[in-house]
Formats: sequence, C-alpha cells, structure tokens
Amino acid sequence: MGIGGTAPAGPVGRRRHRRRAVMSEINVTPMVDVMLVLLIIFMVSAPLLTVGVPIDLPQTRAKSLDQDREPLTLSVNLQGQVFLQNSEIPIDDLVPKLKAVTDARGGYDERIYVRGDRKVDYGTVMRVMGRLSSAGFRRVALVTEVEQAR
Repeated sequence: MGIGGTAPAGPVGRRRHRRRAVMSEINVTPMVDVMLVLLIIFMVSAPLLTVGVPIDLPQTRAKSLDQDREPLTLSVNLQGQVFLQNSEIPIDDLVPKLKAVTDARGGYDERIYVRGDRKVDYGTVMRVMGRLSSAGFRRVALVTEVEQAR
C-alpha cells in the first residue's frame, strides 16, 4: 500500500536479502607499499652504519686479510687522536682498555688492525704501535687501501 515499493515484511522479504559471502583474499597492496618504504629507508641508512672514524688511508698492493668477526680496530686521525673502534681514548689509557677488550674476546691472540691517516705524523702511529708491542700484542696489522694505477 505504500508508494515507495518496499518489500513485504515477514519471512518472504528476509529471504530475498542475502548477505554477501565473506571475502577471504588478502589485499597485498598496502603491504607492498610498506615493504618498499622500508627497503628505501634501509638502503639509505645502511652506508651510514659502516662509517667509522674518517681517515684517508694510504694505498698499497698487499692482499686483504680474511675476517671471521668484527675486527678490533685502532684509528689515528690527522690530529693525532687515537680511537678504539669508534670511541676516542687517551693514548695513556690505550693498553688497559685494549687488554680488557681482548680478555673479553679471548685473549692476546686477537688481531688488532691499526688505521692511520696518510698525512698523520709517522711518530704518532709508531707510538701507538710501540705501546701495543710493549703490552704483548703480537698480531698487529696496518690497514691500507688498494693502490690505484696511475
């Protein structure tokens, strides 16, 4: 009796109005978008994680050494400051801190890599090497870059 054309009330009207089936597919578009953003973030930030003390290394033709784990690195920059890994330490505290680190890592058999800027005073690097030698460290290696052909 209504003009709007509504369905009759009761069981007949309810049967005609079926529910849609539940959609069981996963929409992967937002997940792909998030993964691409994360990929870009990691690609930009990864080179920043490997930066240590900025040093202009000398060049040589020697082969590189194999490394099993993160190397123990001493760096001497152009101003003569000494760094153990990435933290600056006074040269007088070098041997006690190095002994503590090597004892925690397995003893004096640890190889120590010395990085010295190519323009740093030769005596500064030799003073560090002398302290290492007098403390009993025998596996000391100097780090260089591969020599470029001119």
